[in-house]
Amino acid sequence: MSTRFLAIFVLILACASAPARAQDVAAPFDADLQRLAEILGGLHYLRGICGTNEGNKWRSEMQALIDAETPSGERRTRMIAGFNRGYNGFQQTYRSCTPAATVAIRRYVEEGSKISRDLTARYAN
Repeated sequence: MSTRFLAIFVLILACASAPARAQDVAAPFDADLQRLAEILGGLHYLRGICGTNEGNKWRSEMQALIDAETPSGERRTRMIAGFNRGYNGFQQTYRSCTPAATVAIRRYVEEGSKISRDLTARYAN
């Protein structure tokens, strides 16, 4: 599964090499980054209850994304809110690993991989 998120690292590298933007100016890919943040939050919760022993892997992925993008002000707040929304949404629904939680994990991994690939293809130098 970590190979599926290889695209995230490519995206992170692409964002890190992008020229600095003015504070709080929305980038054309912000909606995708917010969705990716929400997916990472959901995976952080779901993979934890499904006993994968990954620890803070998904939270660390989110931190790496923030570090690479270096958003400030409202952009940063929206990205963090997306992560928390993903985490809290599943926390309210699932108390233990179920077949539905496993399906959600698979779908989120697929969607996150697709977003990463699309962003990389569209915005990488």
